[in-house]
Amino acid sequence: MDTQVADTLLGSLVDGRYRIRARVARGGMATVYTATDERLERTVAVKIIHPSQAPDVRARVGNFLGRFTEEAKTIARLTHPNVVAVYDQGTHDGLPYLVMEYVRGRTLREVLTERGRLNPDEALAITEQMLAAIAAAHRAGLVHRDVKPENVLVAEAPTGGMTNLVDSVVKVADFGLAQAVEASAEADEGNQLLATVAYVAPELVTDGHADPRTDVYSSGIVLFEMLVGRVPYDGDRPIDVAWQHVDHDVPVPSTLVPGLPAALDELVARATRRDPGGRPTDAGALLAEVQVVREDLGNTSASSTTLLPKVTAPVAEPTMVVAAVRPAERPAWARLPEQKDRTQPRRRRAPEQPGFGARLAELRTRLLSDRRGRNAVAAAVVVLGLLVAVGGWWFGMGRYTVAPELVSLTKAQAEAQAAKAGLTLVYADPQYDEKAAKDTVLRQDPKSTARIVKGGTITLTLSLGPEVIAVPDVLGQTFELAEAALLDAKLVVAKGTARYDDNLPAGTVLDVQPKVGTEVKAGSKVTVILSRGRAPITVPNLVGKNINEARAALQKLGLVAVETYQDSDKPKDQVLGQSPAVGSGAVKGTEVKLEISKGPPAVVVPRVVDLPCQQAKQQLEGLGFPVNVQLNPGATVRFQNPGENSSVPPGTQVTITCF
Repeated sequence: MDTQVADTLLGSLVDGRYRIRARVARGGMATVYTATDERLERTVAVKIIHPSQAPDVRARVGNFLGRFTEEAKTIARLTHPNVVAVYDQGTHDGLPYLVMEYVRGRTLREVLTERGRLNPDEALAITEQMLAAIAAAHRAGLVHRDVKPENVLVAEAPTGGMTNLVDSVVKVADFGLAQAVEASAEADEGNQLLATVAYVAPELVTDGHADPRTDVYSSGIVLFEMLVGRVPYDGDRPIDVAWQHVDHDVPVPSTLVPGLPAALDELVARATRRDPGGRPTDAGALLAEVQVVREDLGNTSASSTTLLPKVTAPVAEPTMVVAAVRPAERPAWARLPEQKDRTQPRRRRAPEQPGFGARLAELRTRLLSDRRGRNAVAAAVVVLGLLVAVGGWWFGMGRYTVAPELVSLTKAQAEAQAAKAGLTLVYADPQYDEKAAKDTVLRQDPKSTARIVKGGTITLTLSLGPEVIAVPDVLGQTFELAEAALLDAKLVVAKGTARYDDNLPAGTVLDVQPKVGTEVKAGSKVTVILSRGRAPITVPNLVGKNINEARAALQKLGLVAVETYQDSDKPKDQVLGQSPAVGSGAVKGTEVKLEISKGPPAVVVPRVVDLPCQQAKQQLEGLGFPVNVQLNPGATVRFQNPGENSSVPPGTQVTITCF
């Protein structure tokens, strides 16, 4: 029977900012969640080191966190459209985490699971974007070390849909995370972290060495898997798979999928050579080779329109066509700075032409030689004058309108006004404001009455409303720590009158006003009440004592008795309970509340006069009265004391006189 354990992170707030919403993926090293950044109101991805690694991470926390932080800073500096952006980092419950851009799409692993394998043009398009991201990292001095389909995200194409992956946007994640963990492990335990064994480079298996060519090898294996539908090696144990990379050359894809172009075989072979010296030097060099192959195959496919054959296999086989791609059509990030357009034809030198002045003189002579030519010139001059006048008016005034007044409007009202004026709105980061309600326009650029091009854009800054802060929980902390936490929360700290407390030592926070969790504005005053420790007088045990004895004991200690009486089966004036409890601390003048017995409730004595003496005795004893018989026990009762219908305490003796 399977046992599912609830994920305790779901719904939690990390670092007071990121609300965990759902788990996206779970790997051997970390778990990825979607979260809401409650400060900027956007969806992000939070990758947190897996709790199963917690003992190792915490054991070497100093070394690990230092390296992890440095790697996070390096990754955050990688500004590239194919790199998953890193926004923040920190620790939660002692476990490091990264806050990253949330990419709406699927991993390449999920795509391959669904599709089996990809068309060559799709595989090359994905490889280009993947290598562009890794090349940016290599230029920054960073090695990924764990290139695999799980770390390649395929987002939906700008045109919508994912039926054709050529137009999809590819982003690479997890730069540096493997390196941070490996470096920490090597420093503390002498172990080495291997990338996923299906994609691991031979040098990483044999001596643990990694450089940009290590990523080149792993990228070649990913390309192999996209073309073939599986990785080159398999085995019962991970170590067996890892050593196959050391002992064998990666098979060429066409041996497994007949009909694949030879250029693809050569490309995979170049990237996956066992000797690092035989591979391209880094991802940028491999990217250049991939682009050349894609251009050559694309031109061949476009000219011949020949389709590569389909092959029967366990997975669905797509038609393998390589689309023609021209370098000029690539986005800027996909072209290396030194790359030149190989498809641009050389221009032949044009024959010598007459000079501009000579051509102009010839045209003037031809036009002015007859009346029609002169009229045509006059009409052209008039039309040209009109065009200049209209153009001057358009560029000087006609194409402009006046920006409407949007400040102080709500977001919905501003959008309605902008739509009415035919203008587009964009939004800057919102800001807190003490006076403006949430989603009210604080500023606009350009300002109202300023000129703006018709159909232009106005940038609005919206209000987040007054900044509201929950009073942090500082109970039980020293005043110094509590003060620092409150000041950090933008609150003003004041000291209240200290009080004695039996549980908290002197100098620790006993209470705060307003209470913990109360939402207040930034700059509000919070009064901190400290404990004076245990009070000097110990409250004695008074339960069971007579009230007079209890009064005397309290008076001797300087405490004040406050008495309340209640019915009880205990003897009259006996102490039934007390508050504060026995052993509590108190100061002189402290009131001690005592609960006092009023004694058992009174009972009524029945009439037994004129009854036989023995019968009367049995009746009274049955009601709990002790009986004293006088004179003749065998005679009739003539007198009783107490008399009939008297109310007396339980257990009161009744005397009967018989004769």
